[in-house]
Amino acid sequence: MSDDAKKMEETLEEELTEDILPEEEAKDTAEESREETVNEESKAESDGESEKDAEEEALNIKYLRLMADFQNFKRRTEKEKSDIYAFANEKIISELLNVIDNFERALAAGDAADSFYQGMEMILKQLLGVLEKAGTSEIKALGEDFDPNFHNAVMTEDSAEYESGKVTEVLQKGYILNNRVIRPSMVKVAN
Repeated sequence: MSDDAKKMEETLEEELTEDILPEEEAKDTAEESREETVNEESKAESDGESEKDAEEEALNIKYLRLMADFQNFKRRTEKEKSDIYAFANEKIISELLNVIDNFERALAAGDAADSFYQGMEMILKQLLGVLEKAGTSEIKALGEDFDPNFHNAVMTEDSAEYESGKVTEVLQKGYILNNRVIRPSMVKVAN
């Protein structure tokens, strides 16, 4: 080996021997490093606990949202179900309204003294009673203020009997099924 290499080796050995601590100092250093390790572990545990708390909080929020979504779903399905029950008969009632209109036209053309007329009148009353039990009612229109939600104005006329904006004649009766218009009244309105 060269002289330079020998000198370098010697300096390294000297530095290493100087870095070696006496036995008591080594014990103190070991205890300090253990304390640091314990402190680091307790910090890690507290960080772990805060992570667990954050996870639990996130799970609770998810649970509450899921519960609220489920309650909204139940409410919505109950409403849909009640609407189905309330309006399930709407199509058949709408078709029966045309039959009722024809009954009324036939009765308007008949003779009230005839027994056939009286029988037809009783059948009409019975049919109207069945519709009433199903939740159907006639829209009152004659003499009422015109309301586009319930009335369909097809004509206007000058009238001495009614004020402006009042219904003067009902051309076709309108009906409501469970507070929903299934057919508006076709009416004439005063100018």
